[in-house]
Amino acid sequence: MKFWTEDSYGVQAPLTDEAVREAEALLGVRLPEALLELLRVQNGGGVVDERSAFPTSEPTSWAPDHVPFDSLMGIGTAERTTSLLDTRYLVEEWGLPSPVVLLTGDGHWWIALDYRTCGVTGEPSVVWLDAEGECELPLAADFRTFLDGLVPAESFD
Repeated sequence: MKFWTEDSYGVQAPLTDEAVREAEALLGVRLPEALLELLRVQNGGGVVDERSAFPTSEPTSWAPDHVPFDSLMGIGTAERTTSLLDTRYLVEEWGLPSPVVLLTGDGHWWIALDYRTCGVTGEPSVVWLDAEGECELPLAADFRTFLDGLVPAESFD
């Protein structure tokens, strides 16, 4: 199934092995292979409508039954584009837990890889972080499970 939109907003330069090594060194974690596979196809950008939401078992500040996933940050330094490399700054700015790697969000909320349980070389879970409500909700045991659970946002009222 298709993942990326045709829109070029948020797309970084094509991902190289060197960029992955530098990103992992900067972030202090090992990134999941499922994430790197996606970023090797296209390094960040918009997500197709068919995969633009993740169902939740509990309400969030976003909706009673899901969270949005309309874009995924890539790895790079393109101007005026937020990247996974901005995680450290954004975590500090928004008072988020650590170690995490932010995947998408708008400041008030984030979807992140959560390394707090697995350690920096383990397989991180995926978590919803609400910066304003100072709450969080586990979404998936790992990134591949998260991807498999994505559905169209239109499937919710």
